Amino acid sequence: MIPQHHGTRPWAVCDQAENPQIVSASRCLITLSPMPSDVSFKAMNRVHRILLGASGGRLGWRFSGMPVIELTTTGRKSGQPRATMLTSPYREDSTIVVVASRGGDDTNPAWFLNLRDDPKVMVKLGHQSPASMIAQIAKADERARIWPIIASRHPNYAGYQRKTDREIPLVLLRPAGG
Repeated sequence: MIPQHHGTRPWAVCDQAENPQIVSASRCLITLSPMPSDVSFKAMNRVHRILLGASGGRLGWRFSGMPVIELTTTGRKSGQPRATMLTSPYREDSTIVVVASRGGDDTNPAWFLNLRDDPKVMVKLGHQSPASMIAQIAKADERARIWPIIASRHPNYAGYQRKTDREIPLVLLRPAGG
């Protein structure tokens, strides 16, 4: 049983033991910290953009062995463009896959809710010009096929899935023209 910490959700849980416990960083390289807030996620995105700008785009288009994309959705409440930087752990031909993990939080990220309501998005990958794409939430059979590939190549995603009761969605980004 995972102990409660007065509204602070464990950022990571060591589940290698018979009884999962929150443990120190020295035992499992996992620490107890609160889930990053929306403000923290926005700040990380801002810092990422500063890095891209300061390096003239030479740094910041790869993270943890994955390409980074800039995904622009239409805000479901505001109707305004909303851009976020995301890693893309998998690609099939012209389809780019992103994971709506939000670090294993129990709620879906805002960008996911936006594209669920309006699947027309813009995607910038590296130095390429932004491309118009259509976002599709992976169907059960697509997720069943792709998720194990992602989780084996990038175990952090499997860890995020263990931290939440929701099934973390995969989003398939496909060129709008075909």
